[in-house]
Amino acid sequence: MAPAPAKEFASFADFYPFYLNEHRNLTCRRLHFAGSTVALLCLVALAVTGNGWWLLAALLSGYAFAWIGHFGFEKNRPATFRHPFYSLMGDWVMYADILRGRIKF
Repeated sequence: MAPAPAKEFASFADFYPFYLNEHRNLTCRRLHFAGSTVALLCLVALAVTGNGWWLLAALLSGYAFAWIGHFGFEKNRPATFRHPFYSLMGDWVMYADILRGRIKF
């Protein structure tokens, strides 16, 4: 898994097709979706309890599921390493696209 040179993107609209290409594997997408769902539940728990540990749990669960998907199934490096902000946006846009049925799940 040699790191690809970081590509520059003019906008998120330019980045998102690249992001989707990095998530072609169905299991990887499912793990992303599961991790994002667990992260959302942790954020709800944070809001209900006020316990800051839920924020850490949200971050860890989101990234853990995603990284298992990338390293174990997609066989690539997460886009987070090269494009952290666009990647975070991509996670949630892909999540919404899966919910809308625009992306196979």
